[in-house]
Amino acid sequence: MLITSARAAALYDRVRSLIPPIEWPAFTGDIDAILDLKRQRNAVILAHNYQTPEIFHCVADIVGDSLALARKAIAVEADVIVLAGVHFMAETAKLLNPDKTVLIPDTQAGCSLADSITPVDVRLLQQRYPGVPIVTYVNTSAAVKAESDICCTSGNAKAIVEALGVPQVIMLPDEYLAHNIAAQTAVKIIAWKGHCEVHERFSPADIRQLREDHPGVTVLAHPECPPEVVAEADFSGSTAAMSDYVRQKKPARVVLMTECSMSDNVAVKHPEVEFIRPCNLCPHMKRITLANIREALEQNRHVVTIEPEIAGRARLAVERMLAV
Repeated sequence: MLITSARAAALYDRVRSLIPPIEWPAFTGDIDAILDLKRQRNAVILAHNYQTPEIFHCVADIVGDSLALARKAIAVEADVIVLAGVHFMAETAKLLNPDKTVLIPDTQAGCSLADSITPVDVRLLQQRYPGVPIVTYVNTSAAVKAESDICCTSGNAKAIVEALGVPQVIMLPDEYLAHNIAAQTAVKIIAWKGHCEVHERFSPADIRQLREDHPGVTVLAHPECPPEVVAEADFSGSTAAMSDYVRQKKPARVVLMTECSMSDNVAVKHPEVEFIRPCNLCPHMKRITLANIREALEQNRHVVTIEPEIAGRARLAVERMLAV
């Protein structure tokens, strides 16, 4: 018990500013069990930036945005990967680690973007625009990636689009990301009408109200936000880019127009920065909890599988992205 208590106390120092002391004991049992299970099973936990602080700071081994997780997944030296994120991220980890066991703690942790398009939709686009490369956001199923030429993330979308050396591309499924990238490049972008249910709810009026209520606030917006929101913001970038902005610029007061837990996780490392938090919650990300991470490791659930024929083609689209 002394070892467990010391370990829990050390971890609590990381999240002290976010989790009240009275709430911490509710987490320690699962945290201690997860840390032991990781060692026993030679497992690692990959956690997206939108995970809650007790997951992000206390049990995760690798954290980041979709691009960072995809890149780091390749170098994982473990038998088991637990993906603390949504289902398409777990599929991507499996694509890049076909010989490892990949677990998703809750199979219902989905994504409105991934649900907005099907492989049939992609094939119809190919028929309508023959020869036009299809750039697919990683927020899609493996089956959709398999119908695509190359993948992208919000952090590398412009580089991917321009690296293809063509006058126009199809970019799917996020309409707002496509429009925001189109404003930065001479490449013509044909967009799909998928939206993120978190980011589409932000509005320019929200930003104007924030500036009125919090004079001098710096506004950072994710490129999945509507273009008019990005236009009102001081900076737009992926979750990794927003985190880097705070680290490098150290604004006195900042607001991140993205999912709720992002601000919490960045704030831990920057106590000198005041974070305003009018964020939107992703119900899918919040399906991942300490309890079901523990159950995933204890019961080997839920194992991510991808049909070999789909996996081969989808892996190629992801690998092409990582090579740029």
